[in-house]
Amino acid sequence: MCGRFSLTWNLNELQDRFGFITERTALEPKYNIAPTDPVLTVINDGLRHGEIMRWGLVPFWAKDPKIGSRMINAVGETAATKPAFRSAYRKRRCLVLANGFYEWKKDGKRRTPIYLTLKSGDAMAFAGLWEIWKSPNGEYVRSCTIVTTTPNSLIKPVHHRMPVILSEENEALWLDPLTEDPKVLESLLIPAPPELMAAHVVSDYVNSIRSQGPECIAHSMELPEGYSAGSEGRLFN
Repeated sequence: MCGRFSLTWNLNELQDRFGFITERTALEPKYNIAPTDPVLTVINDGLRHGEIMRWGLVPFWAKDPKIGSRMINAVGETAATKPAFRSAYRKRRCLVLANGFYEWKKDGKRRTPIYLTLKSGDAMAFAGLWEIWKSPNGEYVRSCTIVTTTPNSLIKPVHHRMPVILSEENEALWLDPLTEDPKVLESLLIPAPPELMAAHVVSDYVNSIRSQGPECIAHSMELPEGYSAGSEGRLFN
């Protein structure tokens, strides 16, 4: 699952990395993005466009946009056939951009927040799906979901799912509007190699969806049971 993440790179850096155009001139850094928040996505209609969408996919047939709060993630193994996602899976795939994401490790009643990133410090592209929903008053809402897969060995002790983090090569194939073969798409929905990722404990400050700022991702000295920290504060189990 992916229930919170961050995006703190500036817009120019993201445009250089992901090659999209946008009408926006700036992007506010967000350290604690939560469901239903606006998120930056990249879509491809022949050109890559950066689009702000609501996180939590609202299917075109939905009667109430509140359904989106329950559709922040799409299970990769079933997204091609599940009614809420299958149309988007074929025709409306996107990248959801992030610096890192949070998971909570359970130890009895204690839940320890952990921040996961790429060791390189690069931005991540989560595999996403998007939809357009028309409200009864004619308003159009663009929304998206993050596709998840089985966890790699770094994340497995913390959670049974993780977001699909696409490689740069796979980003292009995922966005390709001419690619509809389910077998090709399914081959992209795999866990990121654990050796490319890093994790560190953060404070309970991040637990509140109202919390923002660098404090959200700052290293905490508290370690979950079964983990030790390396010299850079990365977790090892």
